[in-house]
Amino acid sequence: MSSSKVNHTSQSILNPKTTEYEFLGPIGAFLMITVLPTLVYVLNVSCTFDGCPPYYYIEPYFKAPLSFLYHYSPWYLVSLFDAAAFVAYICFLIYLYLTWLYLPGEWVEGTVLRNGKRLKYKQNGFDTLLLTLFVIAATLIVIGTGPFLFVFDHYIGLITASTIVSFAASIYVYLDSFEGDKLLALGGNTGNVIYDFMIGRELNPRIGDFDIKYLVELRPGLIGWMIIDVSMAICQYVELGEITFALFLVVVFQIWYVVDALYMESSVLTTIDITTDGFGWMLCFGNLTWLPFTYSIQARYLVLSPIGLSWFSIFIIMILKAVGYVIFREANTEKNIFRNDPNDPRVRHLKYITTKQGSRLLVSGWWGVARHINYFGDWLMAWSWCLPCGFDDIFPYFYVVYFAVLLVHREIRDETKCKNKYKKDWDRYCEIVKWRIIPGVY
Repeated sequence: MSSSKVNHTSQSILNPKTTEYEFLGPIGAFLMITVLPTLVYVLNVSCTFDGCPPYYYIEPYFKAPLSFLYHYSPWYLVSLFDAAAFVAYICFLIYLYLTWLYLPGEWVEGTVLRNGKRLKYKQNGFDTLLLTLFVIAATLIVIGTGPFLFVFDHYIGLITASTIVSFAASIYVYLDSFEGDKLLALGGNTGNVIYDFMIGRELNPRIGDFDIKYLVELRPGLIGWMIIDVSMAICQYVELGEITFALFLVVVFQIWYVVDALYMESSVLTTIDITTDGFGWMLCFGNLTWLPFTYSIQARYLVLSPIGLSWFSIFIIMILKAVGYVIFREANTEKNIFRNDPNDPRVRHLKYITTKQGSRLLVSGWWGVARHINYFGDWLMAWSWCLPCGFDDIFPYFYVVYFAVLLVHREIRDETKCKNKYKKDWDRYCEIVKWRIIPGVY
């Protein structure tokens, strides 16, 4: 048998054909690719100093329902492009790559892949964050508020720039996945172009040692989100002469979340995004566009519609944030330590069941309370970001509703995969840990 046939056979075994769809298959993939970018624009274009959405924005649709077609016309889409914003966004991405390349960082190994290999990842995300905070402070001192007001003034253009980049990067990694003997994601090798493009075909697309998915997973979205929040606070200070307590809480809470994520950078290596999902449009658009420009809705809303908070409201919101964070961080830390070393003194007292595959499933500690207890903490924190916006508009609460749907869907995906993998052992596990996300409720 020729070596080419042997390689083809081994690749077929290593990268089996995907036979089951998620997200409603190709139709769902097409809807995600078209509807989600539209939704990002709707959420932001329709929010102005006159309201979210202002009456004059929606009134024409009641008088002439077909007029909405204008917003899908080529000339309107072209008007969303902002050359200055595009250049600024590209410079931001170049900055992130250069910091990854030149800042010192520890190279750590990821989980064992199904081809028996363990990829190495350079971790300097937290140092990049600290450098970015220094750059922000230096910019304020040396240049002033101009660059931050630029973010507010060119916000829609920045959305367009990130969307263009996300599509371009997704096309590149999809086409490149056909070159050479790539390790594909088990869920992204259906042969359907639209679906595989959306879900991600290659598991770990790389250029040399540079892992594209790993950098995109944390840095552009999280650091971009932080820059947007800081810019909104500075914009409000310029407009009002002060930063309201509501906006202060939102910015501090969200930056806290970003700092925590990048400080715990190593924990992302055991998440489903890195270990299981391919890198396609879903993760690319999600991290480059969706995360920074929808997660910052509350900060932008409070610049457009500043409100005051009572001390009682502030106290309740702070307690909610603290409780959510403790659950989220302690649960994730416990899981990450246990996965890396079950004999670590911090987790060796925990109870677990061993599956036929040799995996250990925790049934005590935080993970004995609910099978996805970290999601519950994450959702509580989401409420602490939305409540400072008051109740005059529903727009700021889009995030907490969307996030609930996302977490439940992610939990269902994970449950399905675990059920298929562990079979009866998973049923035994679920009998012990009965609740999915919220103890006593769901």
